[in-house]
Amino acid sequence: MLTDIEIAQSCRMEKITDIAKKLDIDEKYLEQYGNYKAKIDYQLLKDLKDKKDGKLILVTAINPTPAGEGKTTTTVGLADGLRKIGKKSVVALREPSLGPVFGVKGGAAGGGYAQVVPMEDINLHFTGDFHAIGAANNLLAAMIDNHIQQGNSLNIDPKRITWRRAVDMNDRQLRNIVDGLGNRTDGTPRQDGFDITVASEVMAILCLSSDIVDLKERLGKIVIGYTYDNKPVTAKDLKAQGAMTALLKDALKPNLVQTLEGTPAFVHGGPFANIAHGCNSVTATRLAMKLGDYCVTEAGFGADLGAEKFLDIKCRLANLKPDAVVLVATIRALKHHGGVAKDKLNEPNLEALKSGLPNLLQHVENITKVYKLPCVVAINAFPTDIKEELDFIENKCKELGVNVALSEVFTKGGEGGKALAQEVVRLCEMDNDFTFAYSDDMSIEEKLNAISKKIYHADGVDLVGNAPKQLKQLEELGFSNLPICMAKTQYSFSDDQNKLGAPKDFRISVRNLKVSAGAGFIVALTGEIMTMPGLPKVPAAEKIDVDENGKITGLF
Repeated sequence: MLTDIEIAQSCRMEKITDIAKKLDIDEKYLEQYGNYKAKIDYQLLKDLKDKKDGKLILVTAINPTPAGEGKTTTTVGLADGLRKIGKKSVVALREPSLGPVFGVKGGAAGGGYAQVVPMEDINLHFTGDFHAIGAANNLLAAMIDNHIQQGNSLNIDPKRITWRRAVDMNDRQLRNIVDGLGNRTDGTPRQDGFDITVASEVMAILCLSSDIVDLKERLGKIVIGYTYDNKPVTAKDLKAQGAMTALLKDALKPNLVQTLEGTPAFVHGGPFANIAHGCNSVTATRLAMKLGDYCVTEAGFGADLGAEKFLDIKCRLANLKPDAVVLVATIRALKHHGGVAKDKLNEPNLEALKSGLPNLLQHVENITKVYKLPCVVAINAFPTDIKEELDFIENKCKELGVNVALSEVFTKGGEGGKALAQEVVRLCEMDNDFTFAYSDDMSIEEKLNAISKKIYHADGVDLVGNAPKQLKQLEELGFSNLPICMAKTQYSFSDDQNKLGAPKDFRISVRNLKVSAGAGFIVALTGEIMTMPGLPKVPAAEKIDVDENGKITGLF
């Protein structure tokens, strides 16, 4: 079979103006980046404010494994499948980060015959959004250190600066650094560090802002550190929000591309789900809901991270209500959760499947019982799947009142997503009593425990290290009403990536609490989670190349 990039390069794309016509977007709102990409003026969203919203479908998954689950592939294939059965669908996705593209994961534009294109552009620089976010982040960092160098009238304590620099690359060497060395005019020496751009609060702010005025206001609220007498200092105090907004004014505009089958796709924003809130931009989601009868979107990693944050943070802050949830799994991945080695996953093993299935069932119960949303399980099909194993999953899911649909979009595109699309349409017509996992008026610790107990099925939360002191300070500063963004390993319900399946009898350790006042949430770091990943022993970058004609290979 052809590789993902070979399939993408062999397709004949439609002009982006023709894709826009499918959504009745007037060309006055279109800002073209060549023939196949465009930004959409956010004025369109204001002009459509009275138009009825389409249905909102969230695609999520079990905890990810080395076997792969195909969540983005399923998201794209479902949107194509909805078009195949005569529905006007739009897909809304995150932009890939260069870190994973060159690291372990490779590209993130779908796979097989369910991809968004131009695949190489989307996976690399695209329309420059991430560069703008990194520039805005680092402008603020530069202004902080310059303020201290120029006399420090705000009385900023250099040892209590919480704002870090950012680069969109997996570079462990930059996690902890000392800067400002050299001559007196080279700055004030201090400990510092870099986060990957997708972990920057600027990324979260861009994705949660409703318009440019909201963007500027949120940027001004960023807490960059504290004074010697323990008072928070904001970006507004440094007069940085105007220039930061200027850098981000075009990045705020959603990007329009297409699937292999010509379904319109918005690809915009990309916060990580394990260290940030893991959802594409509010503007892109709202635009897709205004322009299509069905908006298919996804949240990063497993439902314990991506879906939890989509529902408890994005839907809360943007006043969105999902109509249905698709939970993606593969038999191979469930066997991995059952303890099978990667090289044995293609072999029939009903006992291992039985051992790994609780991971899927726990996610299903969270969606249907905690959030009270209609749900369908999409089994991403592999040639090695056998009927006995498929029937076993289907029967167990039906015991929870949830249907299973076989997704064959990787090999068949939209045609392989028709069965899933029909079930999603059925679910969207059902009434639902969507509710959050916790309420705004709960204390920070109560919210931490609610997520840990209801979603992770832990026994509770332990605040360790500096977390108790930070909790007290956040409460004194009046941030208790904010939602929680848990920074946790994606591989397990617990904060230990080695605890697969549906572990019991564990507690979550929160070692750091910090406020992202501009984004509007509190970040809780658990376990060993880091905001700057590293490259693996054999990075994906080693396989990527380009020939004399500019044709890229090895990007998967």
